[in-house]
Amino acid sequence: MRFSNICRNTAIAAVVTGFGLLLSGTAQAQADSYNTGGTPETTTQQQPDTTGTTGTTGTTGTTANLSIVDVASSSDSFNTLVQAAQAAGLSETLSGEGPYTVFAPTDEAFAQLPDGALEYLLQPENQDLLAQVLSYHVVEGSVTSDQLSTGGVSTLGGGVAVAVLDSGIVVNNASVVTPDIQANNGVIHAVNRVLLPETLQQQLASRLGVDSIY
Repeated sequence: MRFSNICRNTAIAAVVTGFGLLLSGTAQAQADSYNTGGTPETTTQQQPDTTGTTGTTGTTGTTANLSIVDVASSSDSFNTLVQAAQAAGLSETLSGEGPYTVFAPTDEAFAQLPDGALEYLLQPENQDLLAQVLSYHVVEGSVTSDQLSTGGVSTLGGGVAVAVLDSGIVVNNASVVTPDIQANNGVIHAVNRVLLPETLQQQLASRLGVDSIY
């Protein structure tokens, strides 16, 4: 699947070039400063299978030979994410050399958004807002689950809090349900909730006329 050039939106391009990977600092201080609130739902992580079929993603074959976009496109669980990336004009970037790490919301994660939220984000006039939402899920550089540690990570859309627990990995208030889905330009970690910084939550809630997103 091919998508429109991200250069169409200079603000997005500035974000892409402006942020890098941050995996250092005091764990608790960073986690507190990045935390968006809410109690994460911890789930047992599925182990990745890059040589066969992965239950969570529905990806078959050797995913390490495919780009991040191709891996998501061939999955049964990332249909909404693929559609959103196309609408936001981010697919070409995520098909490029990278490498990138994507905290990829599953279809079920998008379904947790309030009624009308996804439809609103997919409207062409809201491309900038959608791009901001998706950029918050992308880290520059390839970071596998064993390289993550409790603390803060800088995404293309701002900082997120990472907690490495006995029960699994939590990013802000989302749990990583399938880590380390390999691609030839990075790695995907499937998450069970759409990541939204507080400012975007407030902005989206205001536009939808609801009290809160989560």
